[in-house]
Amino acid sequence: MADEPIDDVDRAILHALQEDARNMSSGDIAERTGTSDSTVRKRIQRLEESGVVKGYEASVDYQKSGYPLRMLLFCTASIPERGTIIPEILEIEGVVSVQELVTGEQNLLVTAVGESDNDITPVAQELLDMGLTVADEVLVRSHETTPFGKFDTGGGRDDE
Repeated sequence: MADEPIDDVDRAILHALQEDARNMSSGDIAERTGTSDSTVRKRIQRLEESGVVKGYEASVDYQKSGYPLRMLLFCTASIPERGTIIPEILEIEGVVSVQELVTGEQNLLVTAVGESDNDITPVAQELLDMGLTVADEVLVRSHETTPFGKFDTGGGRDDE
């Protein structure tokens, strides 16, 4: 969507997809946005093709699925390698996400899950073996998300 800016209809579509992409039909979204079903389908396709919508994924409760430990590892990598090392970090067993941080000394936030300390400790060791500094480790009790509020525009118009 580099050629076309995100408008209120796109924002409303993004909000609906973040709420429940699996159970939200284009008709449901059309009703919310005051547009047609075909407009919503075209908009979603354009959002996907442009990379605004990167994909659809299941939100897994790791604790309920047998992996009660969620550890945040704050790491420091050299500035030139911090972005390029992310795919390698994601290959470590137990790692579920990596975030590149642009302020502060710690510039990578690695999230790992496991059944016990025996699952998490090797993750930290592999990060150290990669030349990263693990500055802090934080055990997370719970993790919840919500759709981004700025996408909730309260409707739109049928302009396609």
